[in-house]
Amino acid sequence: MKAATVVGILLILIGVAGFAMGGFTFREHKKDVDLGPVQIGHEEKHGVAIPPVLSGIALIGGIGLVVVGARSRAA
Repeated sequence: MKAATVVGILLILIGVAGFAMGGFTFREHKKDVDLGPVQIGHEEKHGVAIPPVLSGIALIGGIGLVVVGARSRAA
């Protein structure tokens, strides 16, 4: 497989995942107090939204790269 085809497939997968999930969340543990064996902390939840425009660009770009990779192989 050509590199363009592989990158195109990855972009297609990222675009589809972006449309399906809409973003992702992660948790971060922060220490508030650390006094030897006594530790007090809290978790913060952060969310990152993936705009549909970026998912569409990734999907269209991936399709384009797969087509270019297939055409260069056929020629």
